[in-house]
Amino acid sequence: MPRRDRAPRALQRAGDTQPKVLQAIEPPAPDAVANVAVRGQYERGAVGGEPVPGYTHEEGAAPESRTETYAALRLEVDNWRWAGVPFYLRTGKRLARRVTEIAVTLKPVPHLGFAPEGSFGVRANQLILTIQPDEGVSLSLAAKIPGPLMRLRPVLMEFLYGTAFLSQSPEAYERLILDVMRGDATLFTRDDEVEAQWRICDPILRVWEATRAPPSRYRAGSQGPAEAQRILLPGRAWRAI
Repeated sequence: MPRRDRAPRALQRAGDTQPKVLQAIEPPAPDAVANVAVRGQYERGAVGGEPVPGYTHEEGAAPESRTETYAALRLEVDNWRWAGVPFYLRTGKRLARRVTEIAVTLKPVPHLGFAPEGSFGVRANQLILTIQPDEGVSLSLAAKIPGPLMRLRPVLMEFLYGTAFLSQSPEAYERLILDVMRGDATLFTRDDEVEAQWRICDPILRVWEATRAPPSRYRAGSQGPAEAQRILLPGRAWRAI
């Protein structure tokens, strides 16, 4: 019995943490939105080798629609743990690949311990948590190329649930529907968390609505609008989709 009681308390503490983190994020001021947020809308292109129309030519879409199909955002969490760490979020339709993942880029050391001659593609280590479609965890790091020379190249250490357990995890909505029937609200967003999320997003949406400017265009099947580069800090780059 004590062991069964321990898990709900831990989950409750985790649920309390999420709103606190969101509340520690300062919403961007109206004059700063252009520096931290970008929106876009896809034009015709090709996805998976198949031609697709632009958003305004999709069935049911208005020809003059300014609805965004892509959004990118840079935020910072104002607390002692994450001070000075930029968080980049992006989501979009008709991109090069359909994937949901969290990529944690580790801070590079100020001095490489190995001579760069002969090494190629060396970059900061990354921890990637893939949520969909192939659930798993991977770690990108630099390894020595076999041989007498001290040469490095990036390698990938990867764990996939489907490969390890020979079965696929349930789809997101399948899991949620099952939790509804069980009365388990662990994976559902609480009302205070929803309010904290809108506290961040609403000022951005208000600026976009007030400017009446059309969203940036990007080709279907691409990495998104080129304007997304402007919200990156120096030395940063978007992870390829």
